[in-house]
Amino acid sequence: MAQENRREIIVKATDAGARLDRFLTDFTDEFSRSRIQALIREGFVTVNGAVPRARDIVRAGDRIFLVEPPVQAIDLMPETVALSVLFEDTDLIVINKSAGIPVHPGAGRKRGTLVNALLSHCKNLSGIGGKERPGIVHRLDKETSGCLAVAKNDFAHLELSRQFAARTVEKIYLALVAGKLRRGSGTIVAAIARHRVHRKKMTIAREGGREARTDFKVVRSGGDASLLECRLHSGRTHQIRVHLQHLGHPILGDLVYGGRRAGNFSRQMLHAWKLGLDHPRTKERMHFEAPLPEDFKRAMREALS
Repeated sequence: MAQENRREIIVKATDAGARLDRFLTDFTDEFSRSRIQALIREGFVTVNGAVPRARDIVRAGDRIFLVEPPVQAIDLMPETVALSVLFEDTDLIVINKSAGIPVHPGAGRKRGTLVNALLSHCKNLSGIGGKERPGIVHRLDKETSGCLAVAKNDFAHLELSRQFAARTVEKIYLALVAGKLRRGSGTIVAAIARHRVHRKKMTIAREGGREARTDFKVVRSGGDASLLECRLHSGRTHQIRVHLQHLGHPILGDLVYGGRRAGNFSRQMLHAWKLGLDHPRTKERMHFEAPLPEDFKRAMREALS
């Protein structure tokens, strides 16, 4: 396995005491817990040079190596679904993802995802992401719309993954939130970790967690809501949703993090508006913008009037 595919992780004192599989799931973001458990079973993870078990407890100073698995044959069924393509060439495709469609298959779900549609559209995708996530270098929540970049071959996958890891990818979202903010702009810096009880949720970490930063500015306010432009400087799971809840202005329609303040909306009103990255082969800087979907426009008219 090439050195560039091997990731080294040193366990901090604040993370000591966690199960290995849970620690790696929280640390890596791109792998589900079941995927991490499979990588441990298949020998792609070592702790201090030894092959561990998923249930082993990590300790401060442990040196963990996680090797990205080799390319696997894709065994998902292509499905013909209309895609809104913002850009496409032999290396890269950028999609304006519709809300309500999952990016990739998960437990018990092998159809009806963006990956199934992409397999029909592209014929070939990078296999580095494994059988269930071919071509996927970053994700959007099921109910989030907007820009999503997908690698069409392994070279592009590795190059794009490097950019996301180095945080050179520009990610700008629009979020319709509850309430009016006291200031027109600001920065939220708060580490995020998986919720200790509700394992599908994330939360602000009192200690440990993974550092996260979101810049925001108010685009428009009205009624008892505001439209925010949010710029991500990290890519933690549910980052904008958790940070805006922490700010006291949860996203409208977000039943998980919005609670009673989510309001009566069809989905969480979060849109991946702009994406900027270097083309994996030519290195040319490219910028993409996904137009607002109709349900987002309707929500704006209703909430901001």
